Amino acid sequence: MTETDPDGASDLALPHAVALSWGVAERPQRGPKRELSIERIVEAAIQLADAEGLGAVSMARVASALGFTTMSLYRYITSKDDLLLLMQDAVADIELPEPPDDDWRTGLRQWTLANLDAFRRHAWYVDIPITGTPLTPNVMRLIDLALRSLRPAALSEHEKMACVLLLASYVRAVGGIQSDIDTSGTPGDEVTGASFAPALAALVTPDRFPDLAPVIASGAYTSNEFDDFAFGLERVLDGIERYIDRGGASATPTPPDDDDSALYGSDKRVKEAAKSRREAEKSLRDARKREREAVKAARERAAKEREKSGN
Repeated sequence: MTETDPDGASDLALPHAVALSWGVAERPQRGPKRELSIERIVEAAIQLADAEGLGAVSMARVASALGFTTMSLYRYITSKDDLLLLMQDAVADIELPEPPDDDWRTGLRQWTLANLDAFRRHAWYVDIPITGTPLTPNVMRLIDLALRSLRPAALSEHEKMACVLLLASYVRAVGGIQSDIDTSGTPGDEVTGASFAPALAALVTPDRFPDLAPVIASGAYTSNEFDDFAFGLERVLDGIERYIDRGGASATPTPPDDDDSALYGSDKRVKEAAKSRREAEKSLRDARKREREAVKAARERAAKEREKSGN
């Protein structure tokens, strides 16, 4: 048991870097000047990565930037892998507004955009390999905020986590592309291909590329005016919304798209049953909407009562 761990949390079986991130690992006794700390080491490593990329980060380079020997750093952080994990957790310390109580879509949109902003500010972030389930506090806090947005959604815990993973994967994919572009040093018009548009228009002809040629001719292929990320994000959210509206995993399965599908247009009883199912699904969606509205109204009434009572 240590001074930073009054409740004995250091006995928990956690990887060393994870325990450091939670403040439950025993820290070295520092000298009287207290010039070196885990926080200073991580901050210096992030500054180095921001300036020169993740490949420039080594224990020796960080120690040199701080004016200490490499061995001095190892008294605080035992390996480069541990340092990378702490850097990752530090960047994940993102400020986000409290998600709306009754609008999961707005909450998840805010969450996704904030994560993308972190990738853009730290292009190296996407280069840190994923080796397992997140265990550090700031990363887990981000997951908690995403799940908080999904409170109004009628989903199981597994489904909520799958939605968060879907959005996180989308951000990481786009963030990786942006990182490659940012670190390539390629001029902007070459990134979009705008400087090559005349050549492409001559080479991509309708006879060879019947569907791509009109896109090239319109300028859409080499334009950066359209927000591809926002468009993709809204489509991901559309899919989640449709899944929620259908009732999640408990929804009635969609009829199979096979030889039986013809029966849905020719057999009277099948047509009637399908119509009843659609009406029941619509009623369920409407009921869930009314429930969300009732919960919202109840929260507002409760808040007003607390204000009146002075609590």
